[in-house]
Amino acid sequence: MTRQKGRREENREARRATIVRLARDAFLQQGYAATSMSTIAGRLGGSKGTLWAYFPSKEDLFAAVLDDLTVNFRDNLEDALRPGRDCRTTLSDFAERFLHKIVDPHILGMHRLIVGEGGRFPEIGRIFYERGPKQVVERLSNYLHERMEAGDLRADDPQHAARNLIQLTQVAQSLRLWGVMDTPTPEMLQAHAADAVGVFMRAYAA
Repeated sequence: MTRQKGRREENREARRATIVRLARDAFLQQGYAATSMSTIAGRLGGSKGTLWAYFPSKEDLFAAVLDDLTVNFRDNLEDALRPGRDCRTTLSDFAERFLHKIVDPHILGMHRLIVGEGGRFPEIGRIFYERGPKQVVERLSNYLHERMEAGDLRADDPQHAARNLIQLTQVAQSLRLWGVMDTPTPEMLQAHAADAVGVFMRAYAA
């Protein structure tokens, strides 16, 4: 039986979501270094004590922002890699969903932030890796391992194979980050995903 939330718990969750949204906007607009807990408390309209009651440090708040940006994608990823379909169809679905996510303006902004400030604040790179790329590689490599065991793909290091597919797919994101590609249409993303999976399947065909 699902437990019903009380009004106080609902209010606390709503307050937390507001803090995360305000922090996301502050980080993306001002950068990590220029965004302080005082800045976010000012946007929230409360004291730093109120903010610290939810997040004891800026690192914890940054991690919450990344979780908020990626939680729906992780669920989406599970659906893309669901069993019952042929390998190429599954990987094409994964690549297309992955592309839609990584060219999202918020994700592009976060990549720019990590690259621009990660040298001075290496903790943000580690937080980003744990919340995003690491989980994507692990889930995809688990699927590829299953397909290798089933004989659909040739035997190889599944994590290495997962990284290869991800790197093939990320070319479109790089072009967006460099400013040499306009906002891609769904048709463009679908075609790029198909190309990436085509190269991958030629390399790893059983």
